[in-house]
Amino acid sequence: MRPLSTIDRRTVLKALTLAPLAMLPGGLATRAETAGLISTDVCQLQQEVTEGPFYIDPKLLRSDITEGKPGLPMQLRLQVVTADCVPVVGARVDVWHCDALGVYAGVQNMGDGGDTSGQTFLRGTQQTDNAGTVTFQTVFPGWYRGRTTHVHYKVFLDAQTVLTSQIFFDEAVNAEIYAEHPAYARQAERDMLNADDGIAADAGDGAYARVKMTEPDGAMEAALVVGISPDGGSAGLLDWLWKKA
Repeated sequence: MRPLSTIDRRTVLKALTLAPLAMLPGGLATRAETAGLISTDVCQLQQEVTEGPFYIDPKLLRSDITEGKPGLPMQLRLQVVTADCVPVVGARVDVWHCDALGVYAGVQNMGDGGDTSGQTFLRGTQQTDNAGTVTFQTVFPGWYRGRTTHVHYKVFLDAQTVLTSQIFFDEAVNAEIYAEHPAYARQAERDMLNADDGIAADAGDGAYARVKMTEPDGAMEAALVVGISPDGGSAGLLDWLWKKA
């Protein structure tokens, strides 16, 4: 497949945005509004995926997790709901991901990243509000060998993990950001794309965030509905687009 030109990438990115609720067919807009979701998705459940080797709990209750790390600013919103679309209030949500160069905080030896033990960048915790949502201010993640672009998260209820999973992004989004933003410039080329990543395959299409590039600052809004089973059963994800008022 030929690389996307700048014009091609921007065309694809524009096409990824969701239509306004009033334009959606089949009563989906009404169902979403009735359920209290800023989304047109049905709240189905899916299986979780692996935690990965880099989870730590720095006990940082915060919304801004950037700590000055360079990269495309990204507002990441998750909405935790049950299978019948009831928002889950007061759930703990942890997120963590690598920086623009593929390095995680709190790791003693991670390739070219050296020793980041004791550091906490791009990690944080929040509790869901009355709509079941949390919002993190971060930067778009980079990549590292053997994995496609992703963000990790956990959902806890009463100190029990009920879901561990990962968020993915359309390859058109990945290509656009890595090509256009100098913070992600590297000599090496990505060795793993979404189509070849086994964890992305296990997570399924519902694990892909809906995104919106904002103007004029060029930042990103990314959002996902997280469907869980409060009794600790299987849980899954459904993507949604947060439309800025």
